[in-house]
Amino acid sequence: MSGSADAADSVSSADPVSLAVPAPAPAPEVPAARTVEGDDPLDRAVWRLRSRGCWDDAAALLEPHSARHAPAALRRAALLVERCMFTTTGWAEAEDALRAAEALAGNDDERGGAACERGHLAYAATVLGVRDRADEARSALGRAAALLAPTAAGRPLLDFRRGLMAEHVADSPDAARAAYRRAHAGATAQGDSLLLSFTWRHLAGLALRDGELTEARHGFAESLRIREELGFLVGTAPALAALADAAPEDDADRLRAEAARLFRLMGGVPTWLADHLSTATAAT
Repeated sequence: MSGSADAADSVSSADPVSLAVPAPAPAPEVPAARTVEGDDPLDRAVWRLRSRGCWDDAAALLEPHSARHAPAALRRAALLVERCMFTTTGWAEAEDALRAAEALAGNDDERGGAACERGHLAYAATVLGVRDRADEARSALGRAAALLAPTAAGRPLLDFRRGLMAEHVADSPDAARAAYRRAHAGATAQGDSLLLSFTWRHLAGLALRDGELTEARHGFAESLRIREELGFLVGTAPALAALADAAPEDDADRLRAEAARLFRLMGGVPTWLADHLSTATAAT
């Protein structure tokens, strides 16, 4: 669906269930800069397309505004970077959009936001096995940290992405947990619900890794609840699959079957979920 605005059917998922011990299945998903944006008709249209995995169409809506307006250019670049993470395609387009956003950035917040997106793109290429760009990711995220004030709007997202680097690149769960908690607190303060769905999920994954079942259950259920409430269809299958990893066998089968159904509905996006759902897909 990444190149098309064909409407996805609305879906329902299983209610959160009682869980029993598990093995975590980390996934490299990350939200784009900011989330559901205001009441402006353009913002609503961009969100509707983005939430259904139609990143090209969402970016096209922003293109007329992005030639001279740095925030619009950054939003457009973030959408195309997110498409890379979910589809493993579109790298050249994301690079071009990011360079344009970097060229327009006129203050520390804008430069920091662009650096955060560059770090995210390099992280995505690394964890998805496209090319090892871990050093570039570290450098860009470090530059973003130097540019963004502790109270800047982009700081919680930056903290979250630094947590992903710590967990999935540096294999440092303690550093990852600290970064996710900072991101969670910042997202809570800013009312950034979609980012909260990511921090809940990744904190739950670390809890699961440590055998903290109650904490993991709560986090996965909260992540799924938020995504369903927001209508973030493209991120709902991963949330269902994460909850399934912590569920008793019967409930896990049901949750994975629903995740597989939604995965097919979304045209096989996110692509990295395919292997995790292969058993459920074959059975349904």
